[in-house]
Amino acid sequence: MTGFETLLPRPVSARRDPGALKVDSPAAVLDPSTVALDPAAVPLPGGYRLSISPTGVDARAHDPAGAFHAVQTLRQLLGPDAFRAADIHTGGWELPCGEVEDHPRFGWRGVLLDVARHFIPKAGVLRMLDLLAAHKLNVLHLHLTDDQGWRVEVPGYPLLTEVGAWRAGSWVGRQPDGDQTHDNRPHGGFYSTEDLREIVAYARQRHITVVPEIDIPGHSQAAIAAYPHLGVTKEPVQVWHAWGVSEYVLDPAESTLDFLRAVLDHVMAIFDSPVVCLGGDEVPTTQWHASAAVKARVAELGLDSPDDLHAWFIRTMAGHLAANGRRVLGWDEILDAGDLPEGAIVASWRGEAAGVRAALAGHDVVMCPEQRVYLDHRQSADPGEPIPVGHVRTLADIRAYEPVPAELPESAAARVLGAQAQLWSEHFDNPRRVDYAAFPRLAAFAEVVWSPRTAPGPVDTEEFVERVATHHLPRLDALGVEYRPLTGPRPWQRRPGVPGRPYPDR
Repeated sequence: MTGFETLLPRPVSARRDPGALKVDSPAAVLDPSTVALDPAAVPLPGGYRLSISPTGVDARAHDPAGAFHAVQTLRQLLGPDAFRAADIHTGGWELPCGEVEDHPRFGWRGVLLDVARHFIPKAGVLRMLDLLAAHKLNVLHLHLTDDQGWRVEVPGYPLLTEVGAWRAGSWVGRQPDGDQTHDNRPHGGFYSTEDLREIVAYARQRHITVVPEIDIPGHSQAAIAAYPHLGVTKEPVQVWHAWGVSEYVLDPAESTLDFLRAVLDHVMAIFDSPVVCLGGDEVPTTQWHASAAVKARVAELGLDSPDDLHAWFIRTMAGHLAANGRRVLGWDEILDAGDLPEGAIVASWRGEAAGVRAALAGHDVVMCPEQRVYLDHRQSADPGEPIPVGHVRTLADIRAYEPVPAELPESAAARVLGAQAQLWSEHFDNPRRVDYAAFPRLAAFAEVVWSPRTAPGPVDTEEFVERVATHHLPRLDALGVEYRPLTGPRPWQRRPGVPGRPYPDR
C-alpha cells in the first residue's frame, strides 16, 4: 500500500485516515466511468475528490478530465505494480483510507515533442501520450515540420513525404556551424492521415489536446526541397542534414499562400485542437533582401521592407485559421514581428521577457523559456552526459521553476495559460534517448504546472527529489521508461566522443 505523501504531482490537499480498503483488482477502481461527475461538489475544471474508507471509494469530479485524473491518483496509491501492462502482483491490493481534494493549477500543461528533426514512429507517440496522461499533463505539441523533415502527408502534394520526409544523413552531435559532413545514414519517416487521426483520438481518450505545428515562414527547407517553387531562389535544395537555422525561407508569392492554405486545411481536418502553431521563429531575411522579385512583392503588398514579410506571413495565415475557428500559437519572435493577430498565443522561449511583454499587452502566454524547461539540455556538468548541449538543468532545477514571473501584476498573470517543457530531437535518434532526456525531469515539470504554489519562497526540492527516488522511479520502472538515474547515466546511455555544445550555466 502506498501513502498519500508519495503522490506526484502533489495534490492540493490530502488527509490520511486510519485503515485501508482491500481491492480485488486494479480494474475495480481504475475505471473513470465509475467516478461521479459533480461540478457542485468539485467546482474547478479538471478537479476531483477522493474519499477512501474501508468500505469503498467515493470518487467525484468536475468533468470527465477530472474523473480521468482521479483514476491516475488511485493508480499511484495502489503501488508501482498497477502501472504494469499485465497483473503480476502477488498478494492483495490495498488503498490507504483518507481524502484527496485536487485540481490543476494551470490549464496548459504541455510538452513539445519534436518529430521533425528525428522521426518518432507512431507507437512512440502513443506511448508518450500514456506517459503524459500518467503525469496529468494535457497538451502534446507536435512539431511536425522543419528544415530536416516534413512529417505529415498532404493531399495534392505527394512530394512533401516522398522527398521532404527523408534526408541523406544527420550531423553527429552538435557540430560547429558550417561543418558540411554528416553520418551517411539516411533518416526519415512520416505519419499518414490515418496515423495522425489515431494519435488525436488516442490523446482525446486521455484528455490530452494535440497541438500541431507547421513552422513558417522559416524552418521550411524540407518543404522547399520537395517543391523548389516554394523557395525564394527556385533552385533545387536538399532536405537539411545539419542543426541550426537554415536561410531557406518561403517565397511570399500567392502560390505559396495557396499551398499553406491547403496544408492548414488538411491539418485542421485532422486535429481538433482549438490552437494551431505556425512557428514564426528564427526567420532569416537574407534571401528576401537579395531577391528583386521579393522586393517587388513587398511593394505590391504595401510593406516597407522585406523584413515585414515575417509578420505578414503570420498575420495572413493566422487569419485563415481564425476564419476556421482556430487560434494561432507562435514562438515569441511573432511579438517582435509586428502587431499580433487577435487571439494569438505567445510561446515565450527565449526567456520570460517576451511573455511578460505579451501578457501586459493583453495576449495569452505559454511559458517555455529555454533557460528553464528545455529537456534536451544536459542534466549535469559531468562530461559523461550524452551529447552535452545547453544549460545544466537538473531534476531539482526543473522542480524549482515558477511559470508566473514575479513582475507580472495579478491582472496580467491571468494571461499565463501555463507552461510547456520542450523535447527538441536533434540528438534523440531513438525513443531510448527521448526517455533519457525526459525522465524523471518531466515528472518535476508535471508538478510545477499541476500543484499549487503554496508559499512565495523556494520549493523544497530536496523533499521532491527524495519522493521521486523512493516512490516515483519504481513507477517509471514498471512502465518501462529508460530514464536517467539520479546518480548519472548508465554506461550504455553515454555517447563518448560525440560533440555537444554546452551553454555557460546561468
